[in-house]
Amino acid sequence: MFTGLVECIAEINGARRNTRGLLELSLAVPLDLADSRVGDSFCIHGACLTAVGFAASSLQVEVSQETIDRTTLSLHAQGRKVNVERALRLSDRLGGHLVTGHIDGIGHVVERKSEGSNVCFRIRATEQVARYVVEKGSICVDGVSLTVGTFQEEIFSVFLIPHTLSQTTLQYLRAGDAVNLEADIIGKYVEKLLFAKEPGRPDAKKAIDEKFLIEHGFLSKSGKLR
Repeated sequence: MFTGLVECIAEINGARRNTRGLLELSLAVPLDLADSRVGDSFCIHGACLTAVGFAASSLQVEVSQETIDRTTLSLHAQGRKVNVERALRLSDRLGGHLVTGHIDGIGHVVERKSEGSNVCFRIRATEQVARYVVEKGSICVDGVSLTVGTFQEEIFSVFLIPHTLSQTTLQYLRAGDAVNLEADIIGKYVEKLLFAKEPGRPDAKKAIDEKFLIEHGFLSKSGKLR
């Protein structure tokens, strides 16, 4: 489990297929990894990956085909920079939100716009991700915990302060770039529990829609949050 608070920006200094047929990435990580062990989990650009080796300020992780299919990691060749976060300790402060490192889909930056000292990104999410996005809720973009500013159809906006930009690879994003997206896990569990089929009950609806939310008091008839 992670928080979405990036610890450092690492650089990929090697990418190859290992003897197990898996993609292995070698990362130059500017962190003290003395207390890290093989088998530990690291959040690399939003994806939870397992450490398979260490060297001085260097980390090796394996990437499964499933992860390659669901993320942008296959686009990150040698020299590319990625966000890195070590796994959360139970004693740590949860400064961002609960992040699993299990990417839901790939989004695309629609627009980057400066607003004073801040930068606003408008990002298009896939339908699978967009269903869990709510205004002022949390979303993880390339491993960074962010607050959703606005949301309409499948496009949401996030607003980044200078510190977040300078400490993450989001500073390099431009319109058209692909990003890894993970929706807030709480919404997924709520949906699953609400629509779980129980013995003796008729089949539940397949999706939470606006009509359902209005009927159960979450939205007003005009579609606004109560």
